[in-house]
Amino acid sequence: MAKKSANYQCTECGFEVAKWVGRCPECQAWGSVEERGVPNPALAKVAAGAPSSPARPIAEVDVETARARQTGVPELDRVLGGGLVPGAVVLLAGEPGVGKSTLLLEVAFRWAARDGSFGPSLYITGEESAGQVRLRAERTDSVHDQMYLAAESDLSAVLGHIDAVNPGVLIVDSVQTMASPKAAGVPGGVTQVKAVTAALVAAAKERGLPVLLVGHVTKEGSVAGPHVLEHLVDVVLHFEGDKHSTMRMLRGVKNRFGAADEVGCFELHDNGISGVPDPSGLFLNRRREPESGTAITVALEGKRPLLAEVQSLVSFTTASIPRRAASGLDSARVSMILAVMENRLQIRFADRDVYAATVGGIKVSEPAADLAIALAMGSSKLARPMSPAMVAIGEVGLTGEIRRVSAVGRRLNEAVRMGFTMALVPPDPGPVPDGIWVREVSDLKTAFNFADNQQYADK
Repeated sequence: MAKKSANYQCTECGFEVAKWVGRCPECQAWGSVEERGVPNPALAKVAAGAPSSPARPIAEVDVETARARQTGVPELDRVLGGGLVPGAVVLLAGEPGVGKSTLLLEVAFRWAARDGSFGPSLYITGEESAGQVRLRAERTDSVHDQMYLAAESDLSAVLGHIDAVNPGVLIVDSVQTMASPKAAGVPGGVTQVKAVTAALVAAAKERGLPVLLVGHVTKEGSVAGPHVLEHLVDVVLHFEGDKHSTMRMLRGVKNRFGAADEVGCFELHDNGISGVPDPSGLFLNRRREPESGTAITVALEGKRPLLAEVQSLVSFTTASIPRRAASGLDSARVSMILAVMENRLQIRFADRDVYAATVGGIKVSEPAADLAIALAMGSSKLARPMSPAMVAIGEVGLTGEIRRVSAVGRRLNEAVRMGFTMALVPPDPGPVPDGIWVREVSDLKTAFNFADNQQYADK
């Protein structure tokens, strides 16, 4: 008896099943299994056709048409690698209310307010009415004659607006609200998102039109929709921020035209959004007198060093299971550092609640902050303040050793610029800038001995 062919396939991983299921058995993605046609016979040979343009020596290819054009928002240009490349498709993803629409409205205004050499800006909204966007533009003082606005959710109508306006930049808010009449499914579904994105990418490449797409995110923080969406676009940016803080971080995840690890800093306020070119001071709570439970580190966000303050509170508890809470830090690393301190330094935390957090809403997840976290928690437990003029940089290993981290010199330069005069660093830090006293520590015990504020009384 002939084996029945698989007529259903996962759009995420390509796994084949004989019947439809709601969740892919291979990659566990929901709603990604779709019916496919009967397998085609072996493909026939494809005859050679006329090329659209002749191949030329690479030295003769014109590069001016691929030069990046500044958007007028310096922090966004920094993450993009200098600006928007003609024909580039950028996907901006973030949680609801983080400020994606506000940022792109600012981009549309800045682009339109230029000399007009790059054409007007076209803002397509599928989630709000044109009147709602106009009110927000007035509130943020982002109204210009060369800034065009349309409320559409039909892809063919969007393409019609592109023909009518002939914009220099297109903003679509959001790609999940657009629908193609030639594709099946509901707006936001896998088939519709793929069809809409593919059509917009084709239009961008054909016209040399930079396109900015707003994308939703899932509960896990990844871009909603099929993973192929991230492969279709040229640049993927994540807009992050705490709802209780005005600080926003724009992170590059993928960039075909520049570095993919750059970070831009913004501040969201009542009158819109503005870039923060020097954000280090925003994440510090500078004090003249030393205080237990605090330590300063220098985190590296992309290529940008940022000073961050780590605070900790260790309090006695009678509960059978002590509480461990972290805000802005990796809770797993905090727990690991606590275990290392108990085992290697004999500092007991079993009868203590431990709270650890960063100041200003910044999220620090890199291992270079381990030493500062350990010093803050140990300082709170032992009531031993750290010097307010000291920074701590280093990764803590399971045996209590302090491991080397990248770009120590760049971090120390930022610390010197912000007025710090002492630093605890791992062994072999490389060239050290002038103006800062550096102590190399190989393990946690050595770090705690030198971190005591009294050690620096005569320095």
